[in-house]
Amino acid sequence: MIRKRIVFYGNVQGVGFRWRAKHAADAYRCTGWCKNEWNGSVTMEIQGEESAIDQVILAIEAGRYVEITNMEVKTLPVDESERSFGTR
Repeated sequence: MIRKRIVFYGNVQGVGFRWRAKHAADAYRCTGWCKNEWNGSVTMEIQGEESAIDQVILAIEAGRYVEITNMEVKTLPVDESERSFGTR
């Protein structure tokens, strides 16, 4: 189990990014959250198996209008008390 903070850049707001993230995270049993930022990026904290996190990102990228041009990734300590994935 790992936890990552990922900041996504590109065409990531107003295209269903957070909706896709929530549903993909639920499907791959990941927990965490994501939110839109003032600068047009989306910040996500996600935890689960590394392969599941990779699948969540691939599912988001498969969105019709989503275009991720860059990601900043940082590893964080796991939050043992977290039980679901939400949007903010």
